[in-house]
Amino acid sequence: MLAALLIGEAAVAEDAQQLQIPELDRGETLEKLGFPAVTERLTGWTKFGKGKVYTLPVKAGQHVKITFGSKSPYAFMAIFDLASSDDEAFFGTDEDGLTADVTVEADTTWLIKPYYSRVTRRRGLGAPYSILIEPQAAGPVQSQPATQPQPQKPSLFPPRTPAAKQ
Repeated sequence: MLAALLIGEAAVAEDAQQLQIPELDRGETLEKLGFPAVTERLTGWTKFGKGKVYTLPVKAGQHVKITFGSKSPYAFMAIFDLASSDDEAFFGTDEDGLTADVTVEADTTWLIKPYYSRVTRRRGLGAPYSILIEPQAAGPVQSQPATQPQPQKPSLFPPRTPAAKQ
């Protein structure tokens, strides 16, 4: 039983090393999402001290579209790659627009963090938001279809011939 406990602790420690979850702000809660197989809408409030932060596992080759929406111009979203050693977000709605449209290169987990800007002057303590996660089909590369002659449509007037133009 002791061996099983030690193996379990080693596995947990290894997972923690692979996915270094950044320190959350006071009062933030972490919500683990499942692998995105269908469209999912998340809603919440960016109120300081009561916000949600999400983890989203993604697979290599998967194409995911994530759209952020809020009525407040001071609400934003950042997406971090937990497998990366970089502390910077790879996507942020403050600079990159409202939609992240990404094809994943390697299996990883993303941290999705909605937040309310504390730097700008604003009213209120937070704002409602919605996040739409849409897995996209990674279809084959489409080639240009061969041009096929269009069938003639019935017409009241016969087509002009080159001799009739004179």
